[in-house]
Amino acid sequence: MLISPASAAPATPTGPTGPTGPDRLVATRLRLENTGTAVYQDSPAPATHLLDTAGQRFTGLDLPTAAGPAFPAAVTLDPGATAEGFVTFRIPADAEPAAVQFALNGGLADDVGQWSLPAR
Repeated sequence: MLISPASAAPATPTGPTGPTGPDRLVATRLRLENTGTAVYQDSPAPATHLLDTAGQRFTGLDLPTAAGPAFPAAVTLDPGATAEGFVTFRIPADAEPAAVQFALNGGLADDVGQWSLPAR
């Protein structure tokens, strides 16, 4: 699910690079599940990337959004546990989102999951 535009929560600062500037905010909802046998701890926002149709890559932000509950800055999951939340991205107003990527270990893992987004 991609929310576009994803309005910033009221406490979010505005300005030239804020929600009222030339960029826009979009958000996607993610669900993480620890299918392993050890406790999993990570920071979902910086481990998530949005790709646009021009090939640009945007890193997720720990930014509250009116789209829904954001992931906390750090998530700790026991084996079998899940967490769900929104990750927000600041992209140029004319960018067209194409895919979302997620990699474990703060985005540094070798294996990357990628999900295509429906064209608008």
